[in-house]
Amino acid sequence: MGTPTLLGISGSLRAESTNRKLLREAARLFGDCSYTEADLQMPLYDGDLEDAEGIPAPALALADQITSADAVILSTPEYNKGPSGALKNALDWVSRVEGNPWADKPVAVMSSAAGRAGGERAQMILRGYILPFHPRMLPGPEFHLAACYEAFDDDDKLTSDHYTKSLTTLMEKLHAEIKR
Repeated sequence: MGTPTLLGISGSLRAESTNRKLLREAARLFGDCSYTEADLQMPLYDGDLEDAEGIPAPALALADQITSADAVILSTPEYNKGPSGALKNALDWVSRVEGNPWADKPVAVMSSAAGRAGGERAQMILRGYILPFHPRMLPGPEFHLAACYEAFDDDDKLTSDHYTKSLTTLMEKLHAEIKR
């Protein structure tokens, strides 16, 4: 196997969100890989829109990215005790694509939030959203980045040895799952 391809999917649409920073740090800690971030800018799922126009190009592009990746890393913020609507919407659109790009795909899930629990509830709900697609989701270590606005240095690297070690372990397990 050559250089693994990782797809990062952030539940936050902000360009410099802590969830995007976390995905980039995960890719760095993963090691040698080709890393791409998904774009979740797409219309809200609407069956009438799908009937009239088909699946929108951004949703098809995301499905292709998932299919092409050797593994996917997902990071969700916690908005009102759950994952973002943008992330759920993207998952709903991709579920309408012919075939199942998630099937047997290695997936690591993480969260980044300002609160003490680091998005634990949102991550638990996100795992429930993904399971029907039958990926090879890593059970852990669970990674919940709390107090996220204080967690990165000026180079967008995690400042906590504890978090760095835990994220490294998660990426090592993802690396092993790709090789499985």
